[in-house]
Amino acid sequence: MPPTVAIIGFSFRLPNTTQEAFWNDLLQGRDLVTSVPNNRWSQETFYHPDKDHPGASYSFTAGPIGDVSLFDAGFFGISPREAAVMDPQQRLLLELGWEACEHAGIKPSSLRGSRCGVYIGVSNIDYAFRLTDDLAAIDSSSGTGNTSSIAANRLSYFFDLHGPSMAIDTACSSSLVAFHQACVSIASGESSMALAGGVSLHLHPYTFVAFSKASMLSKQGHCNVFDAACDGYVRSEGAGLFLLKEYNQAVADGDQILAVVAASAVNTDGRKSGLTVPSAKAQSTLLK
Repeated sequence: MPPTVAIIGFSFRLPNTTQEAFWNDLLQGRDLVTSVPNNRWSQETFYHPDKDHPGASYSFTAGPIGDVSLFDAGFFGISPREAAVMDPQQRLLLELGWEACEHAGIKPSSLRGSRCGVYIGVSNIDYAFRLTDDLAAIDSSSGTGNTSSIAANRLSYFFDLHGPSMAIDTACSSSLVAFHQACVSIASGESSMALAGGVSLHLHPYTFVAFSKASMLSKQGHCNVFDAACDGYVRSEGAGLFLLKEYNQAVADGDQILAVVAASAVNTDGRKSGLTVPSAKAQSTLLK
């Protein structure tokens, strides 16, 4: 099958490292696992070594990306007041969208009115949980600022993109499924280009507490995949966007093609030994 989708730009944020240092960190085997920053919430309040202790987690080990409070609201035409109640995940996606265009050597203004789609994998609504802790802080911008669908629509609105725009939540596979849907849209001719990726930030202890109760978090503070020492996993933050384009059009436009999407597919496990347990059989079937 001839290639139909090309990657022409990207931008990302990774745990405890810069985009420039990432490959060096990877090659040196640097451990990027630390813990949730203390300024996110009081770990003393929500920590307890016993997983059955009410309202607490036995681990806050994580891979945070650093300070997520900084945002140039004016650059994106957003008031400081609206930015304050706007999920940092939405703020970060705006920054990544701009940077992905820059990386591709494309003026963001050139995308206005185009059939460029937006496909965002997002499943965390931690910032909304923070607002429910203080209902008096909710104002007219809180709804749009903390709704998953707006995580995608925020990009379409700012860049004036007229292709499909959607947030996709399939839990751990959200970003991969969003990327797949973007490829399908381009291959079918529905979209001419697409911003595709995802974002996940730890902004409230809720999920740590919930996963602790389910014994999903590693007490060692490390993932040991396919190893007898495995006792859970470590949650990490991250965000990334790819700028995708129809392959032949990218060639015709003289774009720098960073990679070509050979294939993508999606399925689900169906019934198995447990709702949250992955199925090796279903995943191997998908690869085949």
